[in-house]
Amino acid sequence: MEQPKKKEQDTGQQLYISLILAIIAIISATMATVAWFSIADRTKVHSLNMEITAGTWLKFDLDPHEDIQGYIKTLTFLDISKRIQQDLGYDVQKVPLTPVTTTDCKTFTFSNGKVVENTTGAFLEFTLHFFATRDMIVHLTSADSQKGVLGTSVSSEFTKLPDAMRISFTVGDQSVVYDPGLKPGSHIQDSYKVFGLPPKKDMVYNQDTSLFFIKANRDLPVVVHVWMEGTDPECNDSLRGADYSIRLRFQGTDRNYVVFEEND
Repeated sequence: MEQPKKKEQDTGQQLYISLILAIIAIISATMATVAWFSIADRTKVHSLNMEITAGTWLKFDLDPHEDIQGYIKTLTFLDISKRIQQDLGYDVQKVPLTPVTTTDCKTFTFSNGKVVENTTGAFLEFTLHFFATRDMIVHLTSADSQKGVLGTSVSSEFTKLPDAMRISFTVGDQSVVYDPGLKPGSHIQDSYKVFGLPPKKDMVYNQDTSLFFIKANRDLPVVVHVWMEGTDPECNDSLRGADYSIRLRFQGTDRNYVVFEEND
């Protein structure tokens, strides 16, 4: 008479063990893919280059100048890294990024809510000074599809790394964030606009891709931040040791989003 009861107990025990194993498997899978990766031993910038199109009407530099002649059309990684080391005291080629997050593109915090200083190297910060001889809207562009010119890109041997990267452009109290992992279009998040770029063959200039408006013959300082977004699902331990490269290309248009060509 005791045998059926023992069998029932064995079955219940097996179910309990199976349930525990399933829970452990779920926890293990979650821990393997959780955001806020903990070790960023080599997650360093490999290159960071910037270029401007729009003919002679738009240029930039790391310092303000009196007129358009003092500005340039290309900034190299060496230019930017030297300025960061001069202003903030660290070498971007030696100090790795650490996952952070922000709600205003000005104050950045770790996962525990602690504010991160810009001198730590956890994220990159530098100022670009733009100057135009015409009123224009400045955009980030994926490419010049007419001429086959390479455009904005974030790349890494770790294919998921670009999805976790963010690049913001702040003028005064207004910030715009480029998310390489986002589909074309834009939306408002917290206090800023977030947008993605289309492939080069589908590049269209509109409100989604606009960064800021610049008045003719006035220097406009734009604060740039580059960081790894800790809350992004792709920002997990699989990115440990990743190197990355960034290329930013800017394009000017009039108020109707008509592109200023090189020969204008």
